[in-house]
Amino acid sequence: MKKVFLLPSVLMLCVSLQAQKKTTTSVAKPKTTTAVKAAPALKTTSDSVSYAFGLFVGQNLKSLGITSVNSVMLLRAVNQTLKAQPTLIDMNQAQQVMARISENKMKQSAVGEKEKGRQFLAKNKTKPGIVQTESGLQYEIITKGTGPIPTREDTVIAHYAGSLLNGQEFDNSYKRGEPLTIPVTGVIPGWTEALTLMPVGSKWKLYIPSDIAYGDYGNQGIPGGSTLIFDVELLSISNKKH
Repeated sequence: MKKVFLLPSVLMLCVSLQAQKKTTTSVAKPKTTTAVKAAPALKTTSDSVSYAFGLFVGQNLKSLGITSVNSVMLLRAVNQTLKAQPTLIDMNQAQQVMARISENKMKQSAVGEKEKGRQFLAKNKTKPGIVQTESGLQYEIITKGTGPIPTREDTVIAHYAGSLLNGQEFDNSYKRGEPLTIPVTGVIPGWTEALTLMPVGSKWKLYIPSDIAYGDYGNQGIPGGSTLIFDVELLSISNKKH
């Protein structure tokens, strides 16, 4: 979605810059150097539309960490496109450029989140009752079940609630009124590991570092690099009788 939106937006910005350039060159110089210049007026619908598009595009670029643009190159690209002239790069290459910018932005954001997670997990593992595995998964046994332990080949039924380190909840099967039914290997690695350690009937609290959660890219409502906290209640193994 970001790729498709950003490229047309860049073209919109070019149109806006071109419109503003024409307006600026047509304004007469003030008679005195002490006079305060008035802001350019939006006299026509075209002026308003161009400027509005420019604001949207500016916000878009700013969200990617882009603080300045080469207006000459922007105008060159839009004019070549409008006149069906050869361009310096094609649309596929342009998409790749924007994808790289977006990816770099996500990685930069993930660095901060991962550091927060590292500090949290380092402190959390010293608390009584916290167990840490080789992968970095931490868990706390709230209720110890007495049923069988799932294997990677099983499908389980479980209730859960997931939140970020700041307490913001991003998912909750209890609130939906329906537990999750899913293959043990159909979830994030941290969950898969925990499920293969939990007896049915258990309630555990999981602390999952980003490397075995959603990584640098995150997921809906989950920033990249996030350490996640889950309350998991393993109800049953759906493909087995017990």
